[in-house]
This record gives sequence, structure tokens and C-alpha cells, in this order.
Amino acid sequence: MLVASLIFVVTYVVVALGRAPGLRLDRTGAALLGASLMVASGTLTLDEAYRAIDIDTLTLLLGMMIVVANLRIAGFFQLAAAWVAANAGRPVLLLLAVVLISGLLSAFLVNDTVCLMLTPLVAEATLAMRRQPEPYLLALAMASNIGSVATITGNPQNIMIGSFSHLPYVDFAAALSPVAACGLVIVTLLILIAYRAEFFSSDRLRQAPIRLRWNRWLLLKSCCVTLGTVAFFFAGQPPAKVAILAGALLLLTRRVKPERVYREIDWSLLLFFAGLFIVVHGLEKAVLSPDLLAAARRLQLGHAAVLAGVSALLSNLVSNVPAVLVLKPFVQALPEATRPGWSWPWRRPWPATSPSSARSPI
Repeated sequence: MLVASLIFVVTYVVVALGRAPGLRLDRTGAALLGASLMVASGTLTLDEAYRAIDIDTLTLLLGMMIVVANLRIAGFFQLAAAWVAANAGRPVLLLLAVVLISGLLSAFLVNDTVCLMLTPLVAEATLAMRRQPEPYLLALAMASNIGSVATITGNPQNIMIGSFSHLPYVDFAAALSPVAACGLVIVTLLILIAYRAEFFSSDRLRQAPIRLRWNRWLLLKSCCVTLGTVAFFFAGQPPAKVAILAGALLLLTRRVKPERVYREIDWSLLLFFAGLFIVVHGLEKAVLSPDLLAAARRLQLGHAAVLAGVSALLSNLVSNVPAVLVLKPFVQALPEATRPGWSWPWRRPWPATSPSSARSPI
């Protein structure tokens, strides 16, 4: 128990800091090292470590990364930015366009990649228009985070929650899309208020030429596959199966070398997730006894406000994905009637688990 707890704590400290002090060990390396030590210490067998990895989560992430990579290579994000720059005549309209596009794309294409693709384009366009880029970049960052709340594929933590709980894609979206929409409205108003001088003026935007490089046929194919993927998500098909099939179909081409797509995939993120799955499962097996889970119930995690506060605190300390993995066993141990949001009639309960089960749901 002590060894597993020490491995877990040290791993999460490095994750929180971003890098081990005095070393070049980053978050991914810390997760891999922690996972290896869980096996080396005897806390987990190698077979248990393999089975601790949630393949659905990694498969869904990999498939969506391939889809986004093809959209980027085809020039989709450049065209979207160019269209906005050409049609937003005033600063307020440009802000609204940035919020809507980043929020909508992040709901389906994973918010990290949307920020990565759009940030240089928004910065380039606003500077060319002789506007200060700060409010537009803040809008991009906040809108992408808020928009990603809407669906299971919006961000990595949602992907994990969807995989653990088996919530239907359409039910998740029905419950959280209104929340995301309200959040986008609020963040737009806040930015308008904070940067009144930028937006409440009679200035018209200068035309900002954006360098365009795009492939018509690859763009058409990528957009069709993306729309089909989203349609199958809402049709109730397993997201992981749909995403990896979409990614595989996009690799079937004569126009793009596979190596170009592979370079766009964040392999370190996938390895980071795999390592954390093993580290957290080692802690569950060694430490999370029924008595400890019963004591944790007294924290009142069944109340949405309490869970939201704890989640916000943990997410700011160790980042979102590690926070979800830490909270998962405690939320699963709650009685079904007190699980936040599970009283809604369309929600399915999380699968019943026990801390000593040989097959973890992650």
C-alpha cells in the first residue's frame, strides 16, 4: 500500500509541475515511469497493467487525431479563417465568429487540436487587420474549452467519462449542449465588457489576406468523412469504432503520404493516458478499500456543487485528465441515486465495480 501510494503521489506531483525538478522527465515520462514502477513493485501484474488501459479512450482519441490531421493538411482551418476575415466587417462580428467557430469545432474535433490549428491563424489575421490580437485569442481559448463541454468528443476528459460511464453520445450532448451555449454567450459578453475600446467603436476592419494552401479533393473527402462521423455518433454507434474507422478511411488516399498524417498525431498524449490508467489502477488495487470508499462518501461527492468544487480544484492542480482518473473510483462507489446528474431519466448508471475486481473498467 505504501509503495503504491508513493508511486502515485510522485507521479501526480510531476504531472502537476509539468516536469521533474532537476530532470528532463516530463508528464508523459512520469506517467510511463509510474506505470512501470507499479508493475516492478508487484502492485500490478503485467497482465493487470495491460487490462487497466482503456482501449476505447485511446482508440477514439487516435481516430479523431487522424480526422483533424487530414482537415488541417487539406486546408480546412485556413479556409475557415480566411472566410471569417473576409466577411467580418467589424470587430464585434470578428469576435462572434471566433467564438462560434472555435466553440462549434471544439465540440466535435477535440479542443486541444482546434486551439493548436486556429491560434496562429487568428493571430496572423488580427495583426494584419491592425487590431490587438489579445481579446480574440482569449476568446479562442475560452470558447474552445467551453464548446468542448457539449459532446463526448469535445475534450479528452469527456472522452474518458463517456467511455467509463457508457453514456450515449446523444444523451450527453442533449444534457450539456445548452450549458456550452450559455457559456459561449457569457464569455462573449465578458470579453466585450473587458475590451470596450476594441469593440465599441465605428471602426471597420481592414481586409487581411491570409496565405491559402488547400487541396480541393482532400478537403471534400475530409469534410464528408467528418460529417459522417458526427452523424454516426448521434445515431448511437460506438464512438471509438466510428472514429477509428473514419481515421482509417482517410488514410486510404493517393494524395497524402501517411507519414504526414502520423506527424500530426500527439503520440505522447496517448502514451500519457496509457501510463496514467495503469498508475491509477495500481492505487485502486492497493489502497482503495471498501472502508476508504465509505469514508469518502462523507465528502458528499453525490452533491453536484461539492463534486464541481472538488473537480475544479483538482483540475487546476494536476490538470483535467488526471483529475478525472482520480475521481472515477469515488464517483463509481456512490449509490446510484446520489450520483450527480444520474437522476435524469435518460441517463444510464456507471457500471458497478469493486476496488478489488481483477478487471478494472479503465
